[in-house]
Amino acid sequence: MSSENADAGTEHDQPVWDVVVVGAGPAGASAAYAAAVAGRRVLLLEKAELPRYKTCGGGIIGPSRDSLPPGFELPLRDRVYAVTFSMNGRMTRTRRSKQMLFGLINRPEFDQGLVEEAQKAGAEVRTGVAVSRVEQHGSAVPDRRTVAVVLADGETVLARAVVGADGSASRIGAHVGVKMDQVDLGLEAEIPVPPTVAEDWSGRVLIDWGPIPGSYGWVFPKGDTLTVGVISARGEGAATKRYLEDFIARQGLAGFEPSVSSGHLTRCRSEDSPLSRGRVLVCGDAAGLLEPWTREGISFALRSGRLAGEWAVRVAEAHDAVDARRQALNYAFAIKAGLGVEMAVGRRMLKVFERRPGMLHGVITGFRPAWKAFAGITRGSTSLGELVRTHPLAQRALGVLDRRDGGRAAGRTPVADAQDEAVGGSGEDAGREVSPVD
Repeated sequence: MSSENADAGTEHDQPVWDVVVVGAGPAGASAAYAAAVAGRRVLLLEKAELPRYKTCGGGIIGPSRDSLPPGFELPLRDRVYAVTFSMNGRMTRTRRSKQMLFGLINRPEFDQGLVEEAQKAGAEVRTGVAVSRVEQHGSAVPDRRTVAVVLADGETVLARAVVGADGSASRIGAHVGVKMDQVDLGLEAEIPVPPTVAEDWSGRVLIDWGPIPGSYGWVFPKGDTLTVGVISARGEGAATKRYLEDFIARQGLAGFEPSVSSGHLTRCRSEDSPLSRGRVLVCGDAAGLLEPWTREGISFALRSGRLAGEWAVRVAEAHDAVDARRQALNYAFAIKAGLGVEMAVGRRMLKVFERRPGMLHGVITGFRPAWKAFAGITRGSTSLGELVRTHPLAQRALGVLDRRDGGRAAGRTPVADAQDEAVGGSGEDAGREVSPVD
């Protein structure tokens, strides 16, 4: 309920929550936690019963660890110290690190833990509840400060602000008008293996640059189970399935029966895609926020969810549409100035990878500074944007792409272009619509 109207009710005699979050994945749980920690009345809605399975590699890189609630204990299934790289099964090379590169989790345990943190912070959780739509006008909405969340069974929940974190096929994202310009198909199998096989993979992952432009595969060890998957652009479904089958066979795993076989579409937002509409914000997959090259989404979900929860509190406190829009634009600026820059550089990296996978493989496996940069990204000591800004080899690789695309304005750097793309323009007009508003 709204902390301002907990006892007063409305003309519809319904309580009004400060913030309602739709979707209890990492983005939604993070948003609910952030809003609840701020002292607001928060309701977290999830259509499934928890815990539930999600198609996901389950890699927890540095930015993900840094975005977790204080004291959160990661339910790690393995710690990665080595990465084996290959080119469609060939040119295999393993690079090792004395420090942990990243951790591996199972999503059911991880997501459940984040939801429990939101509950400890004061959020109320309802599972098995599907949301049909949201309304910001009409008979279900008692006033201009309120959003109606209409459930599949016809029940209406009222809120001062709504956060959509309901996945890549988001109903809330459709309400906001989220636009996607990159859609990929991921196929994955959870393969139980005997101890002797599990021991061979302990502490090491495999990344295979695939036969389809922009595709790659992975093997992630999680105790007695290997998560094996591939991803490529949507529209290559048959070829992607063949790649997964061949990839599993090459690892000697074809004789083991998967406990789960699943598929999932990942979607990246267009650079001009909205992140809000009225008192409704979107984050995580619902907003199309993930790294375009690797399609890594957990860190983007955690970081955007936290920001969405913090700014939803301000939207909830806004007393008119102008103030609500100001706060929503500030949220958009925070996303685009950080995650947006990473995504813009990631788009460039994906294009290089699509055209020159062999070059990328050779650099990472044969050039020590490049491997150290890769390790820095996974640990969280640097980011893809920072890497391109400071690493001459990465700049040269992107320079090849820029020349093929017709060049760049004199004096421009890849990151400068990425920053302009992220905030929606360049020069004097850059970011005018989404600049921070006092």
